[in-house]
Amino acid sequence: MQSSMSLSLSSPSPITRSDCATVDGSSYSLAPRSLRFCGLRKEDFGFKSLNSPNSARFVPTVKKLRSKKVLAALSGNGTPSKGFDYDLVIIGAGVGGHGAALHAVEKGLKTAIIEGDVVGGTCVNRGCVPSKALLAVSGRMRELQNEHHMKAFGLQVAAAGYDRQGVANHANNLASKIRNNLTNSMKALGVDILTGVGSIVGPQQVKYGKVGFTDTMITAKDIIIATGSIPLVPKGIEVDGKTVITSDHALKLEFVPQWIAIVGSGYIGLEFSDVYTALGSEVGTNMPFQVTFVEALDQLMPGFDPEIGKLAQRVLINPRKIDSHTGVFASKITPAKDGKPVIIELIDAKTKEPKDTLEVDAALIATGRAPFTNGLGLENINVETQRGFVPVDERMQVIDANGKLVPHLYCIGDANGKMMLAHAASAQGISVVEQVSGKDHVLNHLSIPAACFTHPEISMVGLTEPQAREKAEKEGFEISVTKTSFKANTKALAENEGEGLAKLIYRPDSGEILGVHIFGLHAADLIHEASNAIALGTRIQDIKYAVHAHPTLSEVLDELFKSAKVKGNVSSPVGEPVVV
Repeated sequence: MQSSMSLSLSSPSPITRSDCATVDGSSYSLAPRSLRFCGLRKEDFGFKSLNSPNSARFVPTVKKLRSKKVLAALSGNGTPSKGFDYDLVIIGAGVGGHGAALHAVEKGLKTAIIEGDVVGGTCVNRGCVPSKALLAVSGRMRELQNEHHMKAFGLQVAAAGYDRQGVANHANNLASKIRNNLTNSMKALGVDILTGVGSIVGPQQVKYGKVGFTDTMITAKDIIIATGSIPLVPKGIEVDGKTVITSDHALKLEFVPQWIAIVGSGYIGLEFSDVYTALGSEVGTNMPFQVTFVEALDQLMPGFDPEIGKLAQRVLINPRKIDSHTGVFASKITPAKDGKPVIIELIDAKTKEPKDTLEVDAALIATGRAPFTNGLGLENINVETQRGFVPVDERMQVIDANGKLVPHLYCIGDANGKMMLAHAASAQGISVVEQVSGKDHVLNHLSIPAACFTHPEISMVGLTEPQAREKAEKEGFEISVTKTSFKANTKALAENEGEGLAKLIYRPDSGEILGVHIFGLHAADLIHEASNAIALGTRIQDIKYAVHAHPTLSEVLDELFKSAKVKGNVSSPVGEPVVV
């Protein structure tokens, strides 16, 4: 089962950005707008813009320090507050830590980031980045293998094949490239990268170091914990990294099993089922199934809006070589050895009685992720984790065992468990930097989108229909639901990809958008119009006047908003006269 995500119901607030400079022997300034890919900005990809009014903000002086630091090539990484080595120290250099560090430098804070493994964390090295490389391959393979689909275009394609090692290299090379981009962007902007395992010694005190070496003590006015997460492996499951694997191992694509059981049918499990069923077996297979889902709940895809999940199951699971066992736990999994297959013992999720035994070539454990918070020294500041998660308030400030806020200490990303998504971690980090810079900021987690990169894709933002109805019943208001189909969209039909649905959940009395769910071609890209509308507080009666290029997939959302019926007066578009 996919890890649950608890959502904050706080109101959004704008985040401001200032220009900043990159220096690599010369002085450059960056445009105020930034491109992000999994937390990356445009300077990560070598883009530099000139003539910014703030270009004199940094002094292009190369300064070399002798320590265990990968140091910035400039002296403009702020001047620390009196009595501290740094204004901000971040423990963990994943996407969340990276986003916080770069924003901190923009705010003029002297910043350091501590990383004990590799820059980029789970997302870049063992998560969303390499998995998207594999899914890019599986998407192309799936299209080339669909003879009916190709004939509809008038295309004739010979039997498609692939080189497994070439596919694996593509994923590994992408991760390496993005990891280097992350490192270079922080170095260029003046973030001190401190190598070693970081932990908290006391209030505003941190130590870091490598095993077997003397630790280094540093002080900081503010500290952010951004240590991320690791794959969650339930008790009774023996992972050998070869035949019983986690997503960390699966991304290496060391082999493609003829028959694999995937324990968990959330985002991770669905995406890997897409990969395995598209690539099939390296030696071919006549087996009835290539993937078997093992799900603890009574239905597959439990974290999705039920209506979207039902449609997605009809498209992503039923026609493919996939079967499933629901309402069961994998109580014991034994790796393959001595010529014997992987053995999975299933028990009823409610009664715990033995249910079935599976024998497969491999098993992927996709039961979610667990916070990586051991060894942080939280006991030194009287903080107790909750199921491993660091407790925080709506501003990401850490809460101690007595329920009091710990001054100058924050936790972002998977380690706090609010919303275990890379871009959520980055947004939380930026929000914290705004606060320590003197501007109060509360992140609206209901405006943060999520996506599953299957073929077709699934995306969502806000509440599911059951969640919205529960909220409406408690607070005493009505909700309405409207839908549009990709089959009515010209661009989708031109791509021969008419299978899809967009769903809007809203308040008819006020026009407030409560949730949007999309299943279809490029759903992960389409969702942002809805997420931005929620973040900015835009109402349906205003957004329905927005103009979309024709013919584009964005018109799916255009039709969705136009089909909503809002009671009472309808406002006119901002800055436009009402034509009578």
